[in-house]
Amino acid sequence: MDTTNAENPALSAQDTDERRIRELVARSQEAQTDAEVLPALHTSDLVLINLAGRRVFGREAFASAMTAALASPLRDVRTTLEVDDIRFVRPDVAIVSLTKTVHDERPDTQGPSGFPARGAMTYVLTRDEDEDWHIALAQTTPIG
Repeated sequence: MDTTNAENPALSAQDTDERRIRELVARSQEAQTDAEVLPALHTSDLVLINLAGRRVFGREAFASAMTAALASPLRDVRTTLEVDDIRFVRPDVAIVSLTKTVHDERPDTQGPSGFPARGAMTYVLTRDEDEDWHIALAQTTPIG
């Protein structure tokens, strides 16, 4: 019988949180073309800085910007995320380091798209009273 987690409940809770955080990252990647689902994974007062350096304040502004982007050729630019590291600042706050890979699938793009192919992304996550994790800050720095 495995008693590792029974002997250290904090480790068990952290393992559960890490699993939930990885699930949140996966859901955010899957929802990148859904202007209702993706913003709901964020806090109402989020701060988002995208790969181009555009800063957006708040879930409503994010949903609006996302809706506009999805109505443009940007709908054919998708990204994949890889979790590099998860650090807990407090039991209800985590910093997640990710690598973002950009896939520019716009049909009219010939040659380099102007988008960096990769970015170093950071999420700051907060856990609410219902034990759900949400993205409070998302910031991406281009990797040359």
